[in-house]
Amino acid sequence: MEPTKRQKLEAAGWKVTTVAEFLDLSPEEMEMIEIRLSLSKLLKKFREQQNLIENSNSSRSRVAKMEASNPSVSIDLLIKSLLSLGATREDIATAISGN
Repeated sequence: MEPTKRQKLEAAGWKVTTVAEFLDLSPEEMEMIEIRLSLSKLLKKFREQQNLIENSNSSRSRVAKMEASNPSVSIDLLIKSLLSLGATREDIATAISGN
């Protein structure tokens, strides 16, 4: 957030905070969220290169949930889908590490 925008909000009585503070998340919970988001973005990238829907038993709605990082989708399913699309361990490790 731009410093001037933050100052204006705080001057108006608003409290500016992080997602972790707002939701009272532990560092571990934040890390899991970041990992899930990274894997979802990588899945979307690979899916755009290939057609996951045609190459797997996943429905369009399930793929959409995976790409949106829906909490009902397990990290196991994200990784399995990535591997089925040709992602390597290195691709997944890079996504998880945030690089």
